[in-house]
Amino acid sequence: MKIVHFCLSSFFIDGRLYQENELVREHARAGHDVLVVASTETFDERGHTHYTQAREYVGEEGVRIIRLPYRRWMPSSVARKIRSHPGVRKILKDFAPDAIMFHGSAGWELRTVARYARAHPRVVFNIDSHSDAINSGQGWISREILHRRFYAPILRKAMQRSGPLLCVSLTVMDFAHEVYGVPRDRLEFYPLGGQIPDDETRAAYRHEVRQRLGLAADDIMIVQSGKQNRLKKLPDSLRALSAVDNPRLRLVIAGVLQEDVRAECEALIAADPRVTFLGWQGPDELTALLCAADVYLQPGTQSATMQHSLCCGCAVILDAVSAHEPYVEGNGWLVATSDQLASTFSELENGDLETKRSASLAFARRVLDYAALSQRVLV
Repeated sequence: MKIVHFCLSSFFIDGRLYQENELVREHARAGHDVLVVASTETFDERGHTHYTQAREYVGEEGVRIIRLPYRRWMPSSVARKIRSHPGVRKILKDFAPDAIMFHGSAGWELRTVARYARAHPRVVFNIDSHSDAINSGQGWISREILHRRFYAPILRKAMQRSGPLLCVSLTVMDFAHEVYGVPRDRLEFYPLGGQIPDDETRAAYRHEVRQRLGLAADDIMIVQSGKQNRLKKLPDSLRALSAVDNPRLRLVIAGVLQEDVRAECEALIAADPRVTFLGWQGPDELTALLCAADVYLQPGTQSATMQHSLCCGCAVILDAVSAHEPYVEGNGWLVATSDQLASTFSELENGDLETKRSASLAFARRVLDYAALSQRVLV
Protein backbone atom coordinates (compact mmCIF):
# COMPACT_ATOMS: atom_id res chain seq x y z
CA MET A 1 0.00 0.00 0.00
CA LYS A 2 0.92 3.65 -0.43
CA ILE A 3 0.49 5.32 2.97
CA VAL A 4 0.86 9.00 3.82
CA HIS A 5 1.22 10.23 7.40
CA PHE A 6 0.31 13.89 7.87
CA CYS A 7 2.09 15.51 10.82
CA LEU A 8 0.97 19.08 10.22
CA SER A 9 -1.17 19.37 13.34
CA SER A 10 1.12 17.14 15.40
CA PHE A 11 4.89 17.62 15.25
CA PHE A 12 7.27 15.05 13.75
CA ILE A 13 10.69 14.71 15.38
CA ASP A 14 13.17 12.59 13.45
CA GLY A 15 14.43 9.39 15.01
CA ARG A 16 12.38 9.42 18.21
CA LEU A 17 10.03 6.90 19.82
CA TYR A 18 6.86 8.95 19.49
CA GLN A 19 3.71 7.42 18.06
CA GLU A 20 4.18 9.08 14.69
CA ASN A 21 7.70 7.66 14.31
CA GLU A 22 6.72 4.18 15.44
CA LEU A 23 3.73 3.85 13.13
CA VAL A 24 5.85 5.05 10.22
CA ARG A 25 8.56 2.51 11.09
CA GLU A 26 6.05 -0.33 11.28
CA HIS A 27 4.49 0.54 7.94
CA ALA A 28 7.92 0.78 6.30
CA ARG A 29 9.01 -2.50 7.92
CA ALA A 30 5.92 -4.18 6.49
CA GLY A 31 6.99 -3.18 2.99
CA HIS A 32 4.56 -0.32 2.34
CA ASP A 33 5.48 2.79 0.36
CA VAL A 34 5.38 5.43 3.12
CA LEU A 35 5.49 9.22 2.92
CA VAL A 36 5.54 11.65 5.86
CA VAL A 37 4.27 15.20 5.33
CA ALA A 38 5.25 17.34 8.30
CA SER A 39 5.45 20.94 9.41
CA THR A 40 8.78 22.52 10.25
CA GLU A 41 7.98 22.36 13.98
CA THR A 42 10.30 20.11 15.96
CA PHE A 43 12.24 19.97 19.27
CA ASP A 44 15.86 20.59 20.07
CA GLU A 45 17.94 18.45 22.43
CA ARG A 46 16.76 20.43 25.44
CA GLY A 47 13.13 19.78 24.62
CA HIS A 48 12.42 23.30 23.36
CA THR A 49 10.25 23.93 20.32
CA HIS A 50 12.06 25.25 17.28
CA TYR A 51 11.46 25.37 13.55
CA THR A 52 13.66 23.67 10.99
CA GLN A 53 13.91 24.31 7.25
CA ALA A 54 11.26 23.31 4.76
CA ARG A 55 12.82 20.54 2.69
CA GLU A 56 12.51 16.97 1.40
CA TYR A 57 14.78 14.17 2.62
CA VAL A 58 14.93 10.55 3.75
CA GLY A 59 14.59 10.43 7.53
CA GLU A 60 15.99 8.10 10.15
CA GLU A 61 12.83 6.00 9.84
CA GLY A 62 13.94 5.16 6.29
CA VAL A 63 11.08 6.92 4.50
CA ARG A 64 10.67 10.09 2.48
CA ILE A 65 9.78 13.18 4.53
CA ILE A 66 8.47 16.44 3.13
CA ARG A 67 8.56 19.38 5.55
CA LEU A 68 6.24 22.14 4.42
CA PRO A 69 6.57 25.83 5.27
CA TYR A 70 3.73 27.79 6.79
CA ARG A 71 1.80 30.07 4.46
CA ARG A 72 3.59 33.37 4.03
CA TRP A 73 0.68 35.71 3.33
CA MET A 74 -0.20 35.78 7.03
CA PRO A 75 1.95 36.50 10.12
CA SER A 76 3.96 33.42 11.15
CA SER A 77 2.42 33.40 14.62
CA VAL A 78 -1.05 33.17 13.07
CA ALA A 79 -0.04 30.57 10.47
CA ARG A 80 1.41 28.35 13.20
CA LYS A 81 -1.84 28.47 15.17
CA ILE A 82 -4.05 27.93 12.11
CA ARG A 83 -1.58 25.29 10.83
CA SER A 84 -1.92 26.27 7.21
CA HIS A 85 0.61 25.05 4.62
CA PRO A 86 0.95 25.29 0.84
CA GLY A 87 1.30 22.24 -1.39
CA VAL A 88 -0.83 19.64 0.42
CA ARG A 89 -3.26 19.14 -2.46
CA LYS A 90 -0.42 18.62 -4.97
CA ILE A 91 1.37 16.13 -2.72
CA LEU A 92 -1.80 14.05 -2.44
CA LYS A 93 -2.39 14.16 -6.18
CA ASP A 94 1.19 13.16 -7.00
CA PHE A 95 1.52 10.42 -4.35
CA ALA A 96 -2.02 9.01 -4.80
CA PRO A 97 -2.16 7.20 -1.44
CA ASP A 98 -4.21 4.13 -0.59
CA ALA A 99 -4.34 5.14 3.09
CA ILE A 100 -4.09 8.46 4.91
CA MET A 101 -3.27 8.86 8.59
CA PHE A 102 -3.75 12.43 9.81
CA HIS A 103 -2.03 12.94 13.16
CA GLY A 104 -3.67 15.61 15.29
CA SER A 105 -7.27 16.73 15.13
CA ALA A 106 -6.65 20.48 15.06
CA GLY A 107 -5.62 22.33 11.93
CA TRP A 108 -6.62 23.88 8.62
CA GLU A 109 -5.01 21.26 6.36
CA LEU A 110 -7.29 18.57 7.77
CA ARG A 111 -9.89 20.30 5.61
CA THR A 112 -7.70 19.90 2.50
CA VAL A 113 -7.00 16.23 3.19
CA ALA A 114 -10.67 15.45 3.89
CA ARG A 115 -11.65 16.99 0.57
CA TYR A 116 -9.19 14.69 -1.19
CA ALA A 117 -10.55 11.68 0.71
CA ARG A 118 -14.12 12.56 -0.28
CA ALA A 119 -13.07 12.76 -3.93
CA HIS A 120 -11.31 9.37 -3.67
CA PRO A 121 -13.67 7.04 -1.76
CA ARG A 122 -11.35 4.03 -2.08
CA VAL A 123 -8.79 5.73 0.20
CA VAL A 124 -8.70 4.65 3.85
CA PHE A 125 -8.81 7.83 5.94
CA ASN A 126 -8.12 7.99 9.68
CA ILE A 127 -7.58 10.87 12.10
CA ASP A 128 -6.13 10.70 15.58
CA SER A 129 -6.21 13.19 18.44
CA HIS A 130 -3.77 14.00 21.23
CA SER A 131 -5.56 17.13 22.50
CA ASP A 132 -6.90 17.26 26.04
CA ALA A 133 -7.54 19.86 28.72
CA ILE A 134 -3.94 19.59 29.96
CA ASN A 135 -2.09 20.26 26.71
CA SER A 136 -4.66 22.22 24.68
CA GLY A 137 -7.09 25.09 25.07
CA GLN A 138 -5.82 26.11 28.50
CA GLY A 139 -6.80 29.76 28.11
CA TRP A 140 -10.30 31.00 27.32
CA ILE A 141 -9.34 32.39 23.89
CA SER A 142 -7.52 29.22 22.92
CA ARG A 143 -10.29 26.91 24.12
CA GLU A 144 -13.36 28.86 23.00
CA ILE A 145 -12.10 30.58 19.85
CA LEU A 146 -9.31 28.44 18.42
CA HIS A 147 -10.45 24.97 19.45
CA ARG A 148 -14.23 25.17 19.79
CA ARG A 149 -14.99 27.61 16.98
CA PHE A 150 -12.14 27.08 14.50
CA TYR A 151 -10.67 23.58 14.79
CA ALA A 152 -13.89 21.81 15.81
CA PRO A 153 -16.01 22.51 12.68
CA ILE A 154 -13.11 21.41 10.46
CA LEU A 155 -12.77 18.17 12.41
CA ARG A 156 -16.48 17.37 12.41
CA LYS A 157 -16.70 18.00 8.66
CA ALA A 158 -13.63 15.81 8.01
CA MET A 159 -15.13 13.01 10.09
CA GLN A 160 -18.04 12.73 7.67
CA ARG A 161 -15.51 10.85 5.53
CA SER A 162 -13.08 9.39 8.08
CA GLY A 163 -13.33 6.49 10.50
CA PRO A 164 -13.85 7.07 14.24
CA LEU A 165 -11.60 9.66 15.86
CA LEU A 166 -8.67 7.70 17.32
CA CYS A 167 -8.03 9.14 20.80
CA VAL A 168 -4.77 8.37 22.58
CA SER A 169 -6.27 8.64 26.08
CA LEU A 170 -9.54 8.84 27.97
CA THR A 171 -8.98 12.55 28.65
CA VAL A 172 -8.54 13.11 24.93
CA MET A 173 -11.90 11.41 24.39
CA ASP A 174 -13.48 13.80 26.91
CA PHE A 175 -11.94 16.83 25.20
CA ALA A 176 -13.05 15.67 21.75
CA HIS A 177 -16.63 15.30 22.95
CA GLU A 178 -16.86 18.38 25.15
CA VAL A 179 -14.87 20.89 23.08
CA TYR A 180 -14.89 19.54 19.53
CA GLY A 181 -18.46 18.26 19.75
CA VAL A 182 -17.70 14.77 18.45
CA PRO A 183 -20.39 12.25 19.51
CA ARG A 184 -19.18 9.60 21.97
CA ASP A 185 -20.05 6.80 19.55
CA ARG A 186 -17.60 8.31 17.04
CA LEU A 187 -14.66 8.11 19.46
CA GLU A 188 -12.26 5.17 19.76
CA PHE A 189 -9.53 4.56 22.33
CA TYR A 190 -6.26 4.21 20.41
CA PRO A 191 -3.44 4.20 22.96
CA LEU A 192 0.13 5.21 22.46
CA GLY A 193 2.13 2.01 22.27
CA GLY A 194 5.66 0.73 21.99
CA GLN A 195 8.04 -1.88 20.64
CA ILE A 196 8.44 -5.01 22.77
CA PRO A 197 12.05 -6.24 23.00
CA ASP A 198 12.51 -10.01 23.16
CA ASP A 199 13.56 -11.72 26.39
CA GLU A 200 17.23 -12.04 25.40
CA THR A 201 17.49 -8.36 24.49
CA ARG A 202 15.90 -7.26 27.76
CA ALA A 203 18.23 -9.48 29.77
CA ALA A 204 21.31 -8.21 27.94
CA TYR A 205 20.31 -4.57 28.40
CA ARG A 206 19.54 -5.17 32.07
CA HIS A 207 22.99 -6.62 32.74
CA GLU A 208 24.86 -4.03 30.69
CA VAL A 209 23.13 -0.90 31.97
CA ARG A 210 23.03 -1.87 35.64
CA GLN A 211 26.72 -2.77 35.53
CA ARG A 212 27.54 0.58 33.90
CA LEU A 213 25.54 2.48 36.52
CA GLY A 214 27.09 0.53 39.38
CA LEU A 215 23.84 -1.06 40.55
CA ALA A 216 23.81 -4.33 42.46
CA ALA A 217 21.57 -7.14 41.27
CA ASP A 218 19.12 -6.56 44.10
CA ASP A 219 19.00 -2.75 43.82
CA ILE A 220 15.57 -1.41 42.86
CA MET A 221 16.08 0.78 39.82
CA ILE A 222 13.45 3.49 39.22
CA VAL A 223 13.43 5.61 36.05
CA GLN A 224 11.78 8.97 35.47
CA SER A 225 12.25 10.43 32.00
CA GLY A 226 11.38 13.23 29.61
CA LYS A 227 11.20 17.01 29.66
CA GLN A 228 10.99 17.69 33.37
CA ASN A 229 8.92 20.76 34.12
CA ARG A 230 6.69 21.65 37.06
CA LEU A 231 3.85 19.47 35.72
CA LYS A 232 6.08 16.37 35.63
CA LYS A 233 6.60 16.66 39.43
CA LEU A 234 10.24 15.61 39.53
CA PRO A 235 10.82 17.67 42.73
CA ASP A 236 8.02 15.65 44.35
CA SER A 237 9.76 12.41 43.30
CA LEU A 238 13.08 13.54 44.73
CA ARG A 239 11.56 14.66 48.03
CA ALA A 240 9.56 11.44 48.37
CA LEU A 241 12.71 9.41 47.78
CA SER A 242 14.63 11.41 50.38
CA ALA A 243 11.92 10.56 52.93
CA VAL A 244 12.55 6.81 52.52
CA ASP A 245 15.67 5.39 54.15
CA ASN A 246 16.36 2.47 51.81
CA PRO A 247 19.83 2.29 50.20
CA ARG A 248 18.57 -0.21 47.60
CA LEU A 249 16.31 2.38 45.95
CA ARG A 250 18.07 4.00 43.00
CA LEU A 251 16.40 6.76 40.96
CA VAL A 252 17.74 7.35 37.45
CA ILE A 253 16.60 10.49 35.62
CA ALA A 254 16.77 10.56 31.83
CA GLY A 255 15.80 13.81 30.16
CA VAL A 256 16.21 17.54 30.56
CA LEU A 257 15.47 19.90 33.42
CA GLN A 258 13.31 22.81 32.34
CA GLU A 259 13.93 26.24 33.81
CA ASP A 260 10.94 26.17 36.17
CA VAL A 261 12.43 23.25 38.15
CA ARG A 262 16.12 23.27 37.27
CA ALA A 263 17.63 24.88 40.38
CA GLU A 264 15.35 23.02 42.76
CA CYS A 265 16.02 19.64 41.16
CA GLU A 266 19.76 20.13 40.90
CA ALA A 267 19.96 20.80 44.65
CA LEU A 268 17.84 17.74 45.49
CA ILE A 269 19.82 15.51 43.12
CA ALA A 270 23.13 16.63 44.62
CA ALA A 271 21.84 15.88 48.14
CA ASP A 272 20.98 12.21 47.49
CA PRO A 273 23.69 9.78 46.30
CA ARG A 274 20.99 7.31 45.25
CA VAL A 275 20.00 9.61 42.36
CA THR A 276 21.71 9.54 38.95
CA PHE A 277 20.99 12.22 36.34
CA LEU A 278 21.85 11.03 32.83
CA GLY A 279 20.54 13.87 30.71
CA TRP A 280 18.78 13.36 27.41
CA GLN A 281 18.85 9.79 26.06
CA GLY A 282 18.41 8.70 22.45
CA PRO A 283 15.79 6.08 21.53
CA ASP A 284 18.12 3.09 21.82
CA GLU A 285 19.65 4.37 25.06
CA LEU A 286 16.21 4.94 26.56
CA THR A 287 15.07 1.45 25.57
CA ALA A 288 18.14 -0.07 27.22
CA LEU A 289 17.53 1.99 30.35
CA LEU A 290 13.89 0.89 30.62
CA CYS A 291 14.82 -2.76 30.12
CA ALA A 292 17.26 -2.42 33.02
CA ALA A 293 14.73 -0.73 35.29
CA ASP A 294 12.34 -2.30 37.77
CA VAL A 295 9.92 0.63 37.96
CA TYR A 296 8.94 3.48 35.68
CA LEU A 297 7.88 6.58 37.59
CA GLN A 298 5.41 9.17 36.25
CA PRO A 299 3.83 11.13 39.11
CA GLY A 300 2.86 14.04 36.87
CA THR A 301 1.47 14.64 33.40
CA GLN A 302 1.45 12.03 30.69
CA SER A 303 4.42 10.97 28.58
CA ALA A 304 4.64 8.54 25.68
CA THR A 305 7.56 6.90 27.47
CA MET A 306 5.15 5.38 29.97
CA GLN A 307 3.72 3.03 27.36
CA HIS A 308 7.23 2.22 26.15
CA SER A 309 8.20 1.32 29.72
CA LEU A 310 5.38 -1.23 29.89
CA CYS A 311 6.69 -2.76 26.68
CA CYS A 312 10.12 -3.05 28.31
CA GLY A 313 8.70 -4.83 31.35
CA CYS A 314 8.66 -2.09 34.00
CA ALA A 315 6.26 -1.96 36.88
CA VAL A 316 4.77 1.54 37.04
CA ILE A 317 4.00 4.28 39.55
CA LEU A 318 1.63 6.72 37.88
CA ASP A 319 -0.36 9.81 38.77
CA ALA A 320 -3.86 8.83 39.91
CA VAL A 321 -5.79 10.39 37.02
CA SER A 322 -8.38 8.75 34.79
CA ALA A 323 -6.06 8.75 31.78
CA HIS A 324 -3.68 6.39 33.60
CA GLU A 325 -6.27 3.95 34.94
CA PRO A 326 -6.35 1.68 31.84
CA TYR A 327 -2.62 1.02 32.19
CA VAL A 328 -2.57 -0.26 35.77
CA GLU A 329 -3.80 -3.86 36.01
CA GLY A 330 -1.85 -5.56 38.79
CA ASN A 331 1.38 -4.09 37.45
CA GLY A 332 1.91 -1.05 39.66
CA TRP A 333 0.47 1.80 41.68
CA LEU A 334 -1.59 4.94 41.17
CA VAL A 335 -0.55 7.78 43.53
CA ALA A 336 -2.30 11.10 44.11
CA THR A 337 -0.07 12.84 46.68
CA SER A 338 3.56 13.15 47.69
CA ASP A 339 2.83 11.17 50.86
CA GLN A 340 1.36 8.35 48.80
CA LEU A 341 4.42 8.40 46.57
CA ALA A 342 6.76 8.11 49.57
CA SER A 343 4.61 5.30 50.95
CA THR A 344 4.81 3.49 47.61
CA PHE A 345 8.60 3.82 47.56
CA SER A 346 8.58 2.15 50.97
CA GLU A 347 6.45 -0.70 49.60
CA LEU A 348 8.84 -1.49 46.75
CA GLU A 349 11.06 -3.58 49.01
CA ASN A 350 8.31 -6.19 49.35
CA GLY A 351 6.14 -5.25 46.37
CA ASP A 352 6.58 -8.46 44.33
CA LEU A 353 8.15 -6.51 41.49
CA GLU A 354 8.78 -9.56 39.32
CA THR A 355 5.05 -10.34 39.20
CA LYS A 356 4.23 -6.72 38.41
CA ARG A 357 6.86 -6.54 35.69
CA SER A 358 5.45 -9.69 34.08
CA ALA A 359 1.97 -8.18 34.24
CA SER A 360 3.22 -5.09 32.39
CA LEU A 361 4.65 -7.21 29.61
CA ALA A 362 1.44 -9.19 29.28
CA PHE A 363 -0.59 -5.97 29.07
CA ALA A 364 1.80 -4.52 26.48
CA ARG A 365 1.57 -7.58 24.26
CA ARG A 366 -2.22 -7.47 24.45
CA VAL A 367 -2.81 -3.73 24.01
CA LEU A 368 0.28 -1.69 23.13
CA ASP A 369 2.28 -3.50 20.44
CA TYR A 370 2.80 -1.08 17.54
CA ALA A 371 2.91 -3.99 15.13
CA ALA A 372 -0.81 -4.45 15.83
CA LEU A 373 -1.66 -0.76 16.31
CA SER A 374 -0.16 0.05 12.91
CA GLN A 375 -2.64 -2.29 11.22
CA ARG A 376 -5.62 -0.49 12.75
CA VAL A 377 -5.07 2.65 10.67
CA LEU A 378 -5.12 0.70 7.40
CA VAL A 379 -8.79 -0.32 7.70
